[in-house]
Parts: sequence; C-alpha cells; structure tokens
Amino acid sequence: MMEDLLLDVKHLKKYFDTPSGLLHAVDDVSFSVKRGTTLGVVGESGCGKSTLGSTLLYLDEPTGGEILFEGTSLQRVGKKEFKRIRPRMQMIFQDPYSSLNGRMNVRQLIAEPLIVNKVCKDKKEIEARVDAMMETVGLARRLAGAYPHELDGGRRQRIGIGRALIMEPAFVVCDEPVSALDVSIQAQILNLLMDLQDSMNLTYLFITHDLSVVKHISDEIMVMYRGKCVEQASSAELFRKPLHPYTRALLAAIPDPSPESRNKKRSLLQGEVASPVNPGPGCRFAARCPFVKEECRTGEIMLEEVSPGHFAACPGCVDRMEE
Repeated sequence: MMEDLLLDVKHLKKYFDTPSGLLHAVDDVSFSVKRGTTLGVVGESGCGKSTLGSTLLYLDEPTGGEILFEGTSLQRVGKKEFKRIRPRMQMIFQDPYSSLNGRMNVRQLIAEPLIVNKVCKDKKEIEARVDAMMETVGLARRLAGAYPHELDGGRRQRIGIGRALIMEPAFVVCDEPVSALDVSIQAQILNLLMDLQDSMNLTYLFITHDLSVVKHISDEIMVMYRGKCVEQASSAELFRKPLHPYTRALLAAIPDPSPESRNKKRSLLQGEVASPVNPGPGCRFAARCPFVKEECRTGEIMLEEVSPGHFAACPGCVDRMEE
C-alpha cells in the first residue's frame, strides 16, 4: 500500500565531472522502502552504494530522477519545507572517528544537531535529551565529558548513532556502520541498530559489502554493479535463489568453514571491470559475464520482475544459467 512507503526513488542518477568525462556513479536506479523495514544495498567497492546513500540525503545533489519522502518530492519543495523535512533523514557514517569532531566531547557531539536545528528551548532540556539518548545507545553517563580519541571504536560509533537519532528521524542511511569495527563489536552495534529500529520505528538503508551482515539485518536486498541495480528481492529469496551471475559470484565469496566447502564449486568472475566513466551501451557486466551474448553488449538491459517481488536484470542470462 502507498501509505506504507516511506521512500520512493524513481530513476535516480548521480554523475560527476572528471577529466576523462562523466562518471556514472548512480545510473537510473529505482526502488522503494516500506516504513519500519531495512533495505540492504550490497556490491563491491566502486559500485555506487555510498553515493546512492549520500544522494538520497542531498549530501550530493541528484543529477536526475526523483526522490519521494513520505509522499513529498524533495526536488520540488522550497527551502523552508526542505529544512523541515531534512532532520527526519539522517546518516550513520562508516568511520566512527573521522566523522566526529575531535574538539568536542560526547555530550557536545550528541547535542550539536539539537542546537543547529534550534529544537530545544534551554540548556536543561538539551542536557536531558542528551542523557536519555546516551542511555538509549548504551553510553555510560560518566563518558559525557570524554573526547573521541579517548574511546574505542564501538563507543565512538554509538556516539554517531546517538547524533543521528537525537532528531528522532524516520529514515536513516547506515553507510557501512560496522566495517571499521572488530567482529565482536560489530555484533553489538548490529543488535543495537535492530533494537532501536523496533523501539523507534526506524527505516534503514543499510549499505555494506559484507553479505553475512546484510542477510542478518535486511528485509530486502538490492545488488548494485557499476551504478546499476542488477537484482533486488527479499533477503530470504535472494539467498535461496540468486538469479544474476554477479549476485551468485558475491554469494560464492562468503567464507564457508565447513569441510564440505573444499569440494564446492565456486562462481569465479573473469574479465575486466567496466569503467563507470562514459559507459557505452549494453550491460555493464558483459565483460565479466560467463553467459554473455552479442545483444548484451549493445542492447538496453532493463530490470524485470522474474517472480513476485524478485527483480533481476537480463532475464535471458537467468535462463542460460538454468540450462
């Protein structure tokens, strides 16, 4: 139902000027996210995941397409309306150290969004909200005067989460929020994010290159390759029956500790990675696809619904994999 949609993205594009031409970081990507759910975005480095997240929040202005947030087109609103909407869309950054101002302590860092947006009337209200948020994200009150360099990565990321949530947003872009953390700390932060989603009815766009993580936290998963979405489905369906050869190769790269994995056949990709600068016609994956045909190099490759709720680019490629 339309009222369940928090975010509806239509043909989003983000290009960058380079000395060699236009870099197509995000190229004609469409998707929607239901309220209270998590859309995972996966793909290898350089596929456009982080650019997608920053473009959704207007940290990078879109080159084309439309972003509808709670039914409102962000491209068509005035500055006053956008200023009202903006606090409801927040971001948790990848690096929990460089994303924080080292000259500010924990209390100041979490309070900053409230001050910038002039939300609270007095200092006592700000302190009360910061104390409540510190408790929510698992930061002891004794750390309020500590500075980022005095804390470990897990606590620093909890500050980042607190800063993002202090404005009570509806939508949060999580840009690889656990990739810089130790494995044991990763699990704590992931569980915290999931608990906060339930208690605050948050909607996430979760960007990662770790398929084990995205399976754990996501309701749906979108696979990107060189600025394009090549497959999208529910988390369970994507892992049960991946349709695109790139998705299959990503899943095959997940480490398997079982002894039986020694004899397991893996999908290894060959060929050169296509340049995102001035890309030519045809499929971006053609140079690495084991099922490529001549029409793949010249024709327009569209995302199609292969089964209910399961979308994949190049269904013909899907048919050849089944042969």
